[in-house]
Amino acid sequence: MSTTHSSAVNPGAVRNGGAAGAGPRDPRKAAMSGWIGSALEYYDFALYSLAATLVFPTIFFPSENPTVGIIASLATYAVGYVSRPIGAVVLGAYGDRKGRKSVLVFAMLLMGFATFAVGLLPTYGQVGLLAPALLVVLRLIQGFAVAGELGGASAMIVEHSPDARRGFFASFSLQGTQVGSILATAVLLPLSAALPADQFASWGWRIPFLLSAVVILAGYFIRRRVQEPPAYAAKSGEAAQKQRFPLVELLRTRPGAMVRCILMTFANVIGMATLIFGVSYATQKGYGNGFSSSEFLWVTLVANIAAVVTIPLFGALSDRIGRRTLMAGGGLLGGVMVGGYLWAIEQGSLPLVFVSVVIVQGIFFQMWNATFATFFQEQFPMRIRVTGFAVSQNIGLMIASFFPSIFTAIAPPGTANVPLTIGLTTFVICLVATVATLMSSDTKGKSLEDLEAHKA
Repeated sequence: MSTTHSSAVNPGAVRNGGAAGAGPRDPRKAAMSGWIGSALEYYDFALYSLAATLVFPTIFFPSENPTVGIIASLATYAVGYVSRPIGAVVLGAYGDRKGRKSVLVFAMLLMGFATFAVGLLPTYGQVGLLAPALLVVLRLIQGFAVAGELGGASAMIVEHSPDARRGFFASFSLQGTQVGSILATAVLLPLSAALPADQFASWGWRIPFLLSAVVILAGYFIRRRVQEPPAYAAKSGEAAQKQRFPLVELLRTRPGAMVRCILMTFANVIGMATLIFGVSYATQKGYGNGFSSSEFLWVTLVANIAAVVTIPLFGALSDRIGRRTLMAGGGLLGGVMVGGYLWAIEQGSLPLVFVSVVIVQGIFFQMWNATFATFFQEQFPMRIRVTGFAVSQNIGLMIASFFPSIFTAIAPPGTANVPLTIGLTTFVICLVATVATLMSSDTKGKSLEDLEAHKA
């Protein structure tokens, strides 16, 4: 992680000093912890996303109709998002009442155990319907666990960071999620390329899931060493115990902000149209575009590498020009370009696909993705910050997670003009997210204390 902005640490530490039982602000350590934790946890989550498009349709959902297999597999991908609002409520309350550190350790350990178990699952051919049933249960656990990750990590970083650099430091937790996706792809890529297709489908895909045992150990040793932000530590204790249940207070005091954040989260349709539906559109035989699984693992890898480069740049830019501008512009431009990306797939040109995915996913979507975590955290007061972020983001993602299945349903294999159909649908959804963004108050140039006082 870059340390070129480390000079910004001291002003924050001097301004807010340490509370009893906590040290001064330390944005570098908080950002590094968020980066590493998000990378490890999203390695697990990305593995499932890739496997849901490349392997699971035939292993867990055999069918003579390829559309049924694809939809069923993508539906289990969506199931992980169904449990995320529940995890957001439970883990958000845990993070607001018991501490950001505690929820981060618990979430990572739970995710690691669930993903490791996926690697041990029997197939449909071995145990029949029990296989997809167990897959769904583990996916629900994954969704529950990941709901507390980004909310807790970004709250920790935002509250440790100096006001003039909140966007830059908080962007590293988002960069970590991309690194996790790169790790997942980097493990799957050589396996799918080196192994015969039958061996990869039989046992090769299990290896990356079993490596999640590393997450269990790393999560404990990394997250247990992080200190609570001084401002949070100062208000914890008896005052925290007397506060309302965070979800109740969120619904009573900030319902408008919650709804706007839910709608803003729909901008994730860009990533789902490119790296979830787009992979199926390119590789599934029913669509006839003829790309191999290994080729599109490279496409996913390139998209995520581009995002790793651009995320901190856009995070830093958001501190200068405001987060709302970047989120609105990136969401709209990304929505416009999705149709072009799918058209590139239809042309069968791999170089054109690489260029398109870098523009859509590596640049335009990251204008939104690099800044939303900070912007969402700024919409809620500290006492309900983790809950407000987690509930809003995960309800939005739960709804958005069904977009890939909807795309397959409205443009199944054999459909004409798939790029136009999916491109227009994606743009309309992005337009909704952009309107919600513009209806939210800008936070440019405001300290957390100013925002806290305004909300009070």
